Amino acid sequence: MSTIPPKQFRILAIAPVTRGFGFAVLEGQDTLVNWGVKVIQGKGNKNAKSLAKLEELITHYQPGMLVLEDDSAKSSLRHPRIRRLVLQIIKMAATRKANVTLLTREQMIKVLVPDGKGTKHDLAKIVANQFPEQLGPKLPPKRTAAMREHYQMGIFDAVALGATFRRSRFKS
Repeated sequence: MSTIPPKQFRILAIAPVTRGFGFAVLEGQDTLVNWGVKVIQGKGNKNAKSLAKLEELITHYQPGMLVLEDDSAKSSLRHPRIRRLVLQIIKMAATRKANVTLLTREQMIKVLVPDGKGTKHDLAKIVANQFPEQLGPKLPPKRTAAMREHYQMGIFDAVALGATFRRSRFKS
């Protein structure tokens, strides 16, 4: 158990996406310190480039916990490259002696959605309502079958991961 008081505990949540990764830095009960999408461009190893950008975030923010989505289930629809990236992030965090927590989408919905049932977009709306000034204007439209996922959805996934960890670790 960490000896850092909940008000000072910093969480770095990472949500790998096709273009790179969404991230959110949360601190205290309800402070969103920073958020965004780190876009990985150009040719070459996207995972190596993602790890380098993530290492910069870890060095800068010195989080008490790194939170990722657990997509290890065999039924996961995540691209194999992204599944490998999650494993590489876990290994990199271990070399830096950083704490890592994996949360499932089901855990996020159970903790954040009032009735315990919902979709990825429902989670995004809840997160946008929790941080209306910062995230409200960035909320992507509800996705239809013909649409690709909006690249900023990674931000909402990351904030949902961080908020879920926060609520389950430091109950208020």
